[in-house]
Order: sequence, then structure tokens, then C-alpha cells
Amino acid sequence: MAQQSGNSEKEGPLSDLRVLEMGQLLAGPFCGQLLADFGAEVIKCEQPGVGDPMRQWGREKPHGKSLWWPVVGRNKKSVTLNLRTPEGQEIVRELVKTTDVLIENFRPGTMERWNLGYDVLKAINPRLIMVRVTGYGQTGPYAPRAGYGAIGEAMGGLRYVVGDPSTQPSRMGISIGDELAAMHACMGALMAIHARERTGHGQVVDSAIYESVLNMMESLITEYDVAGYVRERTGAVLPNVSPSNVFDTADNKLLLIAANQDTVFKRLAQVMGKPELAEDERYASHAARGANMSELDNLINEWTKTVPLKKLEQMLNDNGVPCGLIYKASDMLEDEHFKARDAIVDVPHPQFGSIKMQNVAPKLSDTPGSIQHAGPELGEHNDYVFNDLLKLSAKKQEDYRERGIV
Repeated sequence: MAQQSGNSEKEGPLSDLRVLEMGQLLAGPFCGQLLADFGAEVIKCEQPGVGDPMRQWGREKPHGKSLWWPVVGRNKKSVTLNLRTPEGQEIVRELVKTTDVLIENFRPGTMERWNLGYDVLKAINPRLIMVRVTGYGQTGPYAPRAGYGAIGEAMGGLRYVVGDPSTQPSRMGISIGDELAAMHACMGALMAIHARERTGHGQVVDSAIYESVLNMMESLITEYDVAGYVRERTGAVLPNVSPSNVFDTADNKLLLIAANQDTVFKRLAQVMGKPELAEDERYASHAARGANMSELDNLINEWTKTVPLKKLEQMLNDNGVPCGLIYKASDMLEDEHFKARDAIVDVPHPQFGSIKMQNVAPKLSDTPGSIQHAGPELGEHNDYVFNDLLKLSAKKQEDYRERGIV
């Protein structure tokens, strides 16, 4: 429904879609970012004078500008709108008339209290897809609870298996629960758009953080159900998967080696100059290596400690043994593969001049996504929304500004 100029294929595969983003912080906004990366016109509604808390979150430069907002807000339009007022709610209902997808991540019932529930909105636009991201989902006894990403990670099973067995459960260094829920929400939105081509009708996408985490937990439930096996924290390794660990080098560096498949382990044994290891009954099969993983890892580490990192990496790559450095941001910026694929790009920014951030993924051969601009200033696109889309009179806009509605 979005009215945009130019060639839609060059603008991205979703450039014919208009998205109204009403969430804040991370789960809803990251879903919006993913859609915007591939050309959707994402209009982000923010509280007048305040904006999304992501404008302040994250590590900051001395001048106090968030370095997270330029990423999660990229490619979006910002409009200020007080959703707690009847006038603000009416503006949403007007925008919904030409909107394909509405994203919200408020606590269940909030949109309904604002007279913006799906029953109301679909009566205005039957083709509307409403994406709802919450901690526990829209139904069930926990639905009314406040649900942050960390809680969803714990409930979905991730926290229990992350970290060293000698410590309390760990968290990952990113907001993985929110981001998984956002990715499932984005996937759900695209599936609903596809279904709309057949049915002509929109629907609700209900993305719960705990279920999005649970969806990534592989065979954890089935292992317990069938075999009574409980996965525990195992630090840097996975039980019964060997060799797949971080090893020391002669120059005190680290290299991750993953040679747990039988044929790959044979190649590793050859590189080590110990081809007999691949025939040893203790290491000849995947199951045997898993049963003797500590012993095997120690044996491999004694060898890697005699070889400098660069030479070790070259030897393994030349022989088809998967290996890799454990990258920090500085490593990514220098890596030739990152550069060759434009995995990190420079984006203009009004305060910083230019900033680096991760590029759009995945890469599409014919209709790729792109980064058009970093996160906008608060209310930067008010004129576009109120004048071009809604055609509100100047008098009404002034009245709304004075009353804190926009």
C-alpha cells in the first residue's frame, strides 16, 4: 500500500509495503528494522518529546548520543504521536487505512484499551496484518505479565544451558530473546503477507519471546521426554561432540577447531601428523570421540600449542578442517572476507559524520535490501505523515502540538 517513487525492485523487495511501528525498546523495533532493511516504508510512532528509549540506551559517546539507535532505527520514518489520547488513537486509525503491517509490543490488552484492538482495526482495513510481540503471547495465564527478553530467555530454556557448569546460568552479551522474537515476528509477517495473496485478508501474528527462544532449543524437550536426559551447562563445548573446542597456539592466541565429523577428523589427524588417531577405537567414530572428548581435546591442544596461529590456521584451511578466530569488533573491521562481502558499511550520520554498522542480511541476488539512512531524529517525518499522508490542516496540527498530541 505504500506509495513510493522509483523502481520498487531497486528499492527492495518490500518497497510496496507500508508498516506502522508502534513498539519500543527492541523486540518490536528490530522487527521493523528487518522489514525496513528490505524496502518497506516503516513509520515509527514515538511519544512526543521523549521518543523510543533506544534513543538513550547502549554505550554512549561523551556527547551523549546513543550508538544503538542509529542501527535499530535505520531506514525508518519517525512521527511523534501520543497514543494515550483519543486524538492520537484516531490518527492511528486513519493511518491504518493505508497500512499493510502494524507492529506493537505493548502488554496484552493495551491496544484494546486504546480502542486499537485488531477487531477495530480490521474493520477499517481487512487486509491489515497486526504483529504482536510480547513476553508470553496474547493468550494463556501468563499473558498479562510484564515480560522482558531476559525472562523469555530463562523460560524458553536458553539461560539454563548457557555458561560454565561451575557458575550460575549466564546470559549472552546481546539481547538474544528480544531479537529472536523479532525475527519470528518478521517471518510471521511475511508469511501472513503471502497468505493474504490467496485470502485477501490480514491476520494477527502472535510472537512470544519465550516461544521464540524455545523454538531454537533443538531436541531439548524430546531428549527429556523420551530419554529423561536434561541438558546442562557445558561451557565452551557441546557434550559428545568432539573435537569442537577452542585451542591454544604457540603465540598465546586462540583458534576454534570443529572437526567432529568422521571424515573431517581424519583430515585433522593427518595435519597433526598422527593419522593413526583416526583408526584408534577411542576416536574412530563420532560416538567414541564424544565419550573421550576431554582426553582428545587435551591431545589436540598439546599439538596446537606448538604451532603459531597464522600457520595453524593456514594448515587447517589448506586441508579442509573447519577453524576460525574468535572475532571482536576490531577483527571484523580488518577482515578481508567482511570487506569483500560488504558485511560492514559506512552510513552517514548528522552528528557523527559517518558510522560503521552491520549491513543488511541476507543478501538477495535480484532485489537486495539496503541502508538508506541511520535512525532518524525524533519527529523528523511529522510533515510527511501529517501533511502528505493525512492532509491535516495547519491549524489542527498546531492545536495538536500545543496539547502534546503530536
